[in-house]
Amino acid sequence: MPRNVNDIINKLGPVQRRKVEARAAQLIAEEMTLQELRRARKITQQKIAKSLSIGQEGVSKIEKRTDLLISTLRKTVEAMGGSLSLVAEFPDRDPVVLSGIAGDNPTKPAGRKHAAHA
Repeated sequence: MPRNVNDIINKLGPVQRRKVEARAAQLIAEEMTLQELRRARKITQQKIAKSLSIGQEGVSKIEKRTDLLISTLRKTVEAMGGSLSLVAEFPDRDPVVLSGIAGDNPTKPAGRKHAAHA
C-alpha cells in the first residue's frame, strides 16, 4: 500500500518533525514570485509604486512579467526593503555570487594607460 508523506511525518519524533517542518518552510521561502514576496512583506503595490515613481498598474505589470531587467528587479526588491544578489549555480562547483551586475559596487575593468602626445 502506498504511503502518504503526512503519514511518514506523523511517525517522526517531535525533534525530527520540527526539523522537517523548518526545512520545508525554508524551501518554500526560497522561491517566491515578486507578488508573493510583496504580500509576505505586507507591502501594498501603491507603496512600491511610490518608491519607484510609477503608477500602481506599473507594479502590477512588473509582478506579472517573466523577463525583467536586473535593474528593475533590483529597484523593486529595494522598494520592499531588501537587496538583490545574483547567484550563478553550476553542477561542478559551489554557487558564485556575481558582482557588479545587480547594482552592487560595480567593478570597472582595468583600463590601459595611454602616453600623452606632445
